[in-house]
Amino acid sequence: MGNNELNSGTCSFCGARRCEVEMMFDGSGGACICDECIERGYELLEEVRAEDEVSDRPEPLKHNELMKPAEIKAFLDQYIIGQDEAKKYMSVAVYNHYKRLIHSEKCANADADTSDSDGRGGGVEIDKSNIVLVGPTGTGKTLMARTIARLLNVPFAIADATALTEAGYVGEDVEGILSRLLQVANYDIRQAERGIVFIDEIDKIGRKGDNPSITRDVSGEGVQQALLKILEGTLVNVPPEGGRKHPDQKYAKIDTTNILFICGGAFDGIEKVIARRMNLNAVGYGQTQRTELRRENIIRYIQPQDIRSFGLIPELVGRLPVVTYLEPLDRTALRSILTEPRNAIVKQYASLFEMDGQQLEFEDAALDYIVDKAVEFKLGARGLRSICEAIMIDVMFEMPSAAAKSSKKSPPFRITLDYARQKIDKASFVAMKNAG
Repeated sequence: MGNNELNSGTCSFCGARRCEVEMMFDGSGGACICDECIERGYELLEEVRAEDEVSDRPEPLKHNELMKPAEIKAFLDQYIIGQDEAKKYMSVAVYNHYKRLIHSEKCANADADTSDSDGRGGGVEIDKSNIVLVGPTGTGKTLMARTIARLLNVPFAIADATALTEAGYVGEDVEGILSRLLQVANYDIRQAERGIVFIDEIDKIGRKGDNPSITRDVSGEGVQQALLKILEGTLVNVPPEGGRKHPDQKYAKIDTTNILFICGGAFDGIEKVIARRMNLNAVGYGQTQRTELRRENIIRYIQPQDIRSFGLIPELVGRLPVVTYLEPLDRTALRSILTEPRNAIVKQYASLFEMDGQQLEFEDAALDYIVDKAVEFKLGARGLRSICEAIMIDVMFEMPSAAAKSSKKSPPFRITLDYARQKIDKASFVAMKNAG
């Protein structure tokens, strides 16, 4: 027998001859492989795939490593003044979200071993506690969401409901919200499926009229209907890169069952709705004292039915079971926001000056004046930054050049009451007042 015939009948991997194995597969160039080598190779391939699948799974959460609600609130206290009620609700919602993920993982492992008659396992299913934050503009809804995002080890995405429209119309599909979450998770689908989404301006997608058949309400009720499925929990085809859907696009399938949704909105005028529901305008014996007590901060009595009055459909309200409020900021709170938080506005400007080797100081009278203007313009905490920018713009323009030319250490630059009043009274700032 020639050498070529001998090679053609021998496995190129283990050296077994054709007569010693069940099957021999011939390849090009006289190479061969036997059925036993194929089986061993398949087993090794499956082991590698299984190891890769385990390594790709997110790190399992452990209950004893979770931050307790009081610890989460303490972190929020470092950045947000007041709003204790809202911070408690947010802390509990995030903590329960973590526990729900742990519970789901345990149930999934238990179901792999045993299941009851309905095929789902014997564990109790815990529903999501999606939350609604109601409060006037500038009270800290978005800031609270961004602050808590720093603390979490799950993906956190923020979306604006005002940009959403029904599929097929100009704007952003509801699925675009999940695209952001997927991008934050570095396109790790399993990690995105345990994330948290904050939807701002949820009140802006209210139903525009009682008769939706007159015109197509593409940015109102239609968006709410699209939100229902992702809030409750379903498989959604998501464009990984975002943007509009088209037939030839590749999609990522995301299960929203374990994604926590937090919605925020100003719901401007909801105080009147609450007052009407509570009949605070009633006149008679015993009503005067009741009215005075409750009108002081009526938003604390908000209920889900008040949210419905803004055009949110009952099905959507039902999927947002936790409703809490952010109190309007009074003068004392605004004054504290300027100086007390870790990222206080005054501290931010001082840090900018330090980078140029300069010091900055604010007189108390100037800070009080800034707060007075924020109250006057009704801009909330967001207005504090705008007012400070109007005061600081000239010195921030001139100071870097002056600091670079001077070799001596200059004395601290003081923002006095007269200086602040002079800058605020400039004609360019009057336009901002009218816009506010």
